[in-house]
Amino acid sequence: MALPIPAKSALAQGVRGWRRLGLTAGLIVCGLVSAAATGAPYAGSSTPGAVPVAPMAPALQELAQARAVVHVVGQAPVALGAVTLPYHWDRVHPGRAGQAEFELRFDVPKVGQGEGEPYGIYFPRIGNTAEIWLNGTLLERLGDLNQPNTADYSRAPQYVTVPPQLITDTDNRLFIRLNADEGRRGGLARPLLGPQAEVRPLYDASYRMRVEMSVIIAAFSLLVGSLALALWFTQPESEPVQGQVGPQSNALYLAAFLAEYCWALRVGDVVFHRPPLPWPVWNVVVTVAFAGWIAGVGWFCHCVAGWHQRPSARWVKWGLGALVVTAMLASSLTQWLDNPVWLTMWLGMANLIFVAYALLYLWRALLHLGDRTRLVVGLIGTINVAMGVRDWLAIRLAAGSLEVNTWIRYSSVLFGLALIVIMIQRFRAASQYARELTQQLSARVAAREQELAQSYARLENLARDQARQQERGRILKDMHDGVGVHLSTAIRQLRSGATNSEELLRTLTDSLDQLKLSIDAMQVEPGDVGAMLAALRYRLEPRLRAGGITLHWTVDELPPLARLDVGDARNLQFLLFGAISNVLQHAQASQLSVSAQRDHGPEGEALHIVIEDDGLGFEPALTPGKGLQAMHERAAALSARLAIVSSDQGTRVELMLPIAPPGPSAAPASATP
Repeated sequence: MALPIPAKSALAQGVRGWRRLGLTAGLIVCGLVSAAATGAPYAGSSTPGAVPVAPMAPALQELAQARAVVHVVGQAPVALGAVTLPYHWDRVHPGRAGQAEFELRFDVPKVGQGEGEPYGIYFPRIGNTAEIWLNGTLLERLGDLNQPNTADYSRAPQYVTVPPQLITDTDNRLFIRLNADEGRRGGLARPLLGPQAEVRPLYDASYRMRVEMSVIIAAFSLLVGSLALALWFTQPESEPVQGQVGPQSNALYLAAFLAEYCWALRVGDVVFHRPPLPWPVWNVVVTVAFAGWIAGVGWFCHCVAGWHQRPSARWVKWGLGALVVTAMLASSLTQWLDNPVWLTMWLGMANLIFVAYALLYLWRALLHLGDRTRLVVGLIGTINVAMGVRDWLAIRLAAGSLEVNTWIRYSSVLFGLALIVIMIQRFRAASQYARELTQQLSARVAAREQELAQSYARLENLARDQARQQERGRILKDMHDGVGVHLSTAIRQLRSGATNSEELLRTLTDSLDQLKLSIDAMQVEPGDVGAMLAALRYRLEPRLRAGGITLHWTVDELPPLARLDVGDARNLQFLLFGAISNVLQHAQASQLSVSAQRDHGPEGEALHIVIEDDGLGFEPALTPGKGLQAMHERAAALSARLAIVSSDQGTRVELMLPIAPPGPSAAPASATP
């Protein structure tokens, strides 16, 4: 007995009628094109199962009638007799697996065949696995019929080349054996037979749309998802910048990443003839991936509208998570209970929820027309919801839907394009904001530089004023300590009446020499000891010669002492001047030697300066006066070691001036009798 085929509903018959009308129109167009190319009229169908061809033109034949024998797992084989294709296994045997054998007969008059021209058979859908025989010869084996829940060739259209020698003019028998797994849209669509030149383009067009386009969409989703993942890692949560569409949020990129990766898995499933997991498990994985795409897209739209920052966003997250969990439960129940109604109900529930969400989203977007991105995303979401409802009605509810393909796989690309547009807009807004910040920063920097320049000019003027004041103070102090003291001494000498003209002249001469040395000090760099000694020789050598004192000058090339400032240079100059002045005033010497060289002292490398005469000498401990005390104070200020040795053979003044800056403790000056 033949198993009864369920009666078709009015909706199913209507969908089938539109499909037949479209296919008939397509066949007529193909026939008219062929007739125009060959000059012969196109012949319509007059007998079930075959399309007779006019004597002069080969034509396509849609094989719609077949004899079938069905073997449902757990039941005895049943001969159904004549059936009309397509034969949708999941509609006729819901929740069951099994095998079927179909015999299709067709005629190809010899006159209609080209000389040696091969034929082709295009199967819009066949499987899940199948064997194709023609007149007792195996044409193609698609998978292994004895291994259910493995390979699935029904995901893609199939094409079989028929050698011309296998075709007879009458009573050709196309025999198809197939294995259909539960819930995998197995079965047999109407094969299309004809010359290869006419059939192959139809197969190629279908393959491009169903397989190659799916691969492109999957690759596009992976690319967009990877870009969103990179942005999620690199862009933290922040407030919206000026000109930005919607709040800047990494939640948007995370949602886009999850949605696009889930969709790449869902759409890329078409390339797996043999899935990596057993079919029941793989079906759950693919269904959960589809639910993940729906949830990710929903949250993406939520973020674009800025609703993810509202208190209600927590409940939306829970709802989207529940959608994914219920998808896994519905798919598992469908496999476990052998009843597709659970998955159909879940898809219907998801469609109902997102129809309401899309209408609400679009309505709110229309209230904010200034936010064009939100409006575009609302329109894209509405289009995808409409495609999802169409696919649910055409594939899950309508009978005879084996040849129908999903539309949402193509409309889903719009979300990826929307994400790219959003990223471009945000990049442009961020770039504009960065340019504005750069301009503001440049203006602030320029103003700050101007302020700094003015401050520097004021400080420079102040420093010059301070330097002038310090120089004036130094000159005044030098005049007071040097010239002033000598003039005071000369005045006291004159008032006392006890001095002679020679002593008075010497006192005034010392005053004049010290004044000249103070002026010379203004022209010499503070650390240039050699130049200082040269100036001292220039000023005092005439007096020495006039006093009958022979000068012996032995001064090496001395390194500059960077550590000496103006005050240190003045102390050194007056110290040396005091030592030579004492020789002129008190020593009654005939010989004076001045030597200076680089040497190594107890504290390290130093300048060794020696002033030695052959005068009467003196007793330093018994000699009153402030001259020696001033020399020791100046040496201490220079962190130098001063040694004075005097006897009846003469006096030796020795100064060790360290080249390097002194340490924490400087050696004191000393006087040795």
